[in-house]
Amino acid sequence: MSETPSAPERRHSKEDRRATYLAAAARLFAANGYRGVSIEDLGAACGVSGPAVYRHFANKQAVLAELLLGVSRSLLDGSTMVADDSLAADVVLQRLIEFQADFALNNPEVIRVHDRDLASLDPEPAGEVRRLQREYIRVWTDQLRLLHPNESADGARQRAQAVFGLLNSTPHSNTREAASTQRSRLVAMAWAALQAPVP
Repeated sequence: MSETPSAPERRHSKEDRRATYLAAAARLFAANGYRGVSIEDLGAACGVSGPAVYRHFANKQAVLAELLLGVSRSLLDGSTMVADDSLAADVVLQRLIEFQADFALNNPEVIRVHDRDLASLDPEPAGEVRRLQREYIRVWTDQLRLLHPNESADGARQRAQAVFGLLNSTPHSNTREAASTQRSRLVAMAWAALQAPVP
């Protein structure tokens, strides 16, 4: 006789199912665009009917919102942990580069969805995504201004955003090299950019 799942087990199972939907949504949205994917497509990709998705998300917009908000929160939380280590700015920035490079190499589909479909989000979640991104940029610029005390806030922000563009180029990479080789190259180029002299 099988035992009834406990509340924590049911919660964990629900979280796993939501994660499965979000991973499938990232793949489908990246391949076809947000507007080119239906709830039925998402359900089929996960082996369920379209209506089953509604047990976890109110609609397709909610799926996109959770996907982009979730990754934005994760990046901010991770970068804050790195910056809270009370280490020298150069060490923190090297760790931030590695953190962003790992994200970019492991999540090219999410980057593609963000670049193309952020504009499809409703104003409120889109505004929250942008707020989280501004906070993420601030973590980097705070460290950059310690590394380059003579650089303006605008200059540090431009430097950080340029490095994001470099690291987040993974959806457009056309290389079959090992991920470790790609990571080493991205990290080295990003670090060189952050160290470049202040004009």
